[in-house]
Amino acid sequence: MPYAVRSATVRTSPKPRTDGPVPRNPARSPDPPSSGPPTARTSLPGDARAPSAARRFVRSVLAGWNAHAVITDDATLLVSELVTNAVVHAGTSVDLECRLDPARGGSLVVEVTDHHPAREFRARPRQGCGDRADGPAHGGQGLRLVAELAETWGTAYRRTDKTVWFHLPTSPRDPTGPSYAVDHTLLGDLRVAEILAPGTPCEPPARDFGDSGPHRALSFLAEASELLSGQFDEDTVASLATQLAVPRLADWCAVWLDAESTPGGIRPAPRLSRVWHAHESCVEPLRLALQSTPPALAPAGRAVPWPHAPAGPCDGPSDGTAGGPAHGSALACRLVAGGRGVGTLLLGRSGPTAMSGDVVTLTEDFARRLALALASARKYTRQATISRILQRGLLPRRVAEIPGLDKAVVYEPRGDTAAGGDFYDVFAAGPDRWCFALGDVCGSGPEAAVTTGLVRPWLRLLGKEGYGVGDVLTRLNRMLAEEAAEAETGAGPRFLSLLYGELVPHREGVRCTLASAGHPLPLLLRPDGSVRSVAAPQMLLGVVDDVTYVSQSFDLAHGDTLLCVTDGVTERKAGNRLFDDGDGLATALAGCAGLTAEGVAGRIRRAVHGFAPTPPDDDLALLVLRAE
Repeated sequence: MPYAVRSATVRTSPKPRTDGPVPRNPARSPDPPSSGPPTARTSLPGDARAPSAARRFVRSVLAGWNAHAVITDDATLLVSELVTNAVVHAGTSVDLECRLDPARGGSLVVEVTDHHPAREFRARPRQGCGDRADGPAHGGQGLRLVAELAETWGTAYRRTDKTVWFHLPTSPRDPTGPSYAVDHTLLGDLRVAEILAPGTPCEPPARDFGDSGPHRALSFLAEASELLSGQFDEDTVASLATQLAVPRLADWCAVWLDAESTPGGIRPAPRLSRVWHAHESCVEPLRLALQSTPPALAPAGRAVPWPHAPAGPCDGPSDGTAGGPAHGSALACRLVAGGRGVGTLLLGRSGPTAMSGDVVTLTEDFARRLALALASARKYTRQATISRILQRGLLPRRVAEIPGLDKAVVYEPRGDTAAGGDFYDVFAAGPDRWCFALGDVCGSGPEAAVTTGLVRPWLRLLGKEGYGVGDVLTRLNRMLAEEAAEAETGAGPRFLSLLYGELVPHREGVRCTLASAGHPLPLLLRPDGSVRSVAAPQMLLGVVDDVTYVSQSFDLAHGDTLLCVTDGVTERKAGNRLFDDGDGLATALAGCAGLTAEGVAGRIRRAVHGFAPTPPDDDLALLVLRAE
């Protein structure tokens, strides 16, 4: 029977489930009856022997249960990571339980329990000399491997212990798929627990290994996994890798990054991304010495001696033999993830002593983790670049110049995107006629981007065909309804608010005709400081397909200013108050009399940002038109 959980925090993978298991304490739970689901438990020592013992135990148990090889590999990898974290960061004995959950179709449930509930599974930051080794853990990016491979997972804290559990489905992943290949670059040689590593950053690089070597190796690899996997820029990954390796593994380190192939199939030469040396004054000389083509290696991911290591801390390459020059040794290793090379790692030491087999093995494991982090960062960068390019296409490259009219645009999408749910446009629609639009698509993400990508070209097409303002909105509304009807099932309707208008300059100013479909009404500022709203509220676009929209016309005389905003301005929050409560926007605009369009836009923007201490939580867009 499961024990009650005093307090628990549950994190789920990208496939969230709300019915995760109640974590159990393997040390206290009695064995289930023989008719119950298969269960196996063991207790492991709180030292470097634990991860290898855990791997052997899981493989043996799952072999007895006839588990699929893919499930066995996934479970072995995750258990190895969790037990390693428990040993490094909790330092207690570890209880391990595996069982099959009939409520989930016989899926595998694994629980790893340590006996230090106050410490979380996180990567310890690099400690400086004098830092307490028993201080609390900070930083860390979470158990990314568990989040990637497990169906669900979570952490339970009790008075005397802490359990991390995860579910693996019984239906295996496709072993030929790319995600499988990338995930299992970490499997390789998992003899981490038996490898001895040099000392901590507060010590010089160790040439001899003592009893604390296994724990140092586990700590080093756990920190490397957490720090490297949490980065999304490959140069940052390379920089962290060199600083992790020096001085723990070597006196100096360099990372080359393979370039992407060009459209013609030509692959540029790898570039030297980062170089690091234990003596900072030697970094630049070392970079110059290594600037040429990186070591030519077979894509096996194995560390091999490199015969051209710099002979001294700041000297150039040596012409030594395969055994290495007399004054230095180096290891070179291809960085391979998912069967594809992503770069090259080079580690070197000064002095005649060659690197031992233990260091070679540890270097290979470090290189696998570095390769996986580089592949993930490169994939993220590629996707982010594509996203930015597509998002830029949702906005006009430039807004049209209109005779006799000064204009300004403020556009600030929420977050790090290049374009959000708000959009704007100002374009020439014919001889002496211009149109403008300011819209806000309901929703966010790809669906909102699709709607924006449809609406802006439709507006330009309808405007240039000569349709009036009301007719443009009416036809646009019907087109949205038709598009929603033809869209895939589950895509849902496409709603948006829109302010659309037409501008015709004349001798006394500019004739403006506009209509608002569910959008905040524009405000007209006169030179005397008076402010009034123009246009009338009408139905949101995309809600009802048989609506007829109407427009209103007025003149922008010399000195008049028209302010158009999205609800990111009017609904800016500060506690329970909104920026436009009590006509707050009109009050702010009244103080802008006599300012240029840029001046008005800047003042309103500052007022919106200053309304609350926190950044805006919605897209922000303003369009200011001022008759000169």
